[in-house]
Amino acid sequence: MRLTSFTDYGLRMLMRMAGSPDKGFSTAEMAEEFGLSRHHLTKIIQKLAQAGYVATRRGSGGGATLARPATEIRLGEIIRLLEDGQPLVECFASDGGDCTINGRCRLKARLRAAEAAFLADLDRSTLADIALLPGLRPQEELA
Repeated sequence: MRLTSFTDYGLRMLMRMAGSPDKGFSTAEMAEEFGLSRHHLTKIIQKLAQAGYVATRRGSGGGATLARPATEIRLGEIIRLLEDGQPLVECFASDGGDCTINGRCRLKARLRAAEAAFLADLDRSTLADIALLPGLRPQEELA
């Protein structure tokens, strides 16, 4: 399974926030830390905030924080949210994609089962299980 960079960075940001739950992270700070554009990071934070995973506060002492305890956030939920609209294969698209063997293909059912198993496994872990520990730079932890 391959996740989009949108999901990858969303998970990294959540891991960072979970490792320092009392700290508000600015978009500039996290963009620099992850080597990502502020614009891209802002889109990810907005999606997480709209879904109730991240709280944002403007001004001095503001920033992004987890809206819920990391122990209550399942990894599978995050993947489903951030990968929404990104089908595993073309034939999983809402319009069925452009498959010439649709109706005779036996691969589709196996891929759906594999995707479901992948997400079910991630549902058994929480954000707290993978939180970045304070004092480690993200590159050290993820290596």
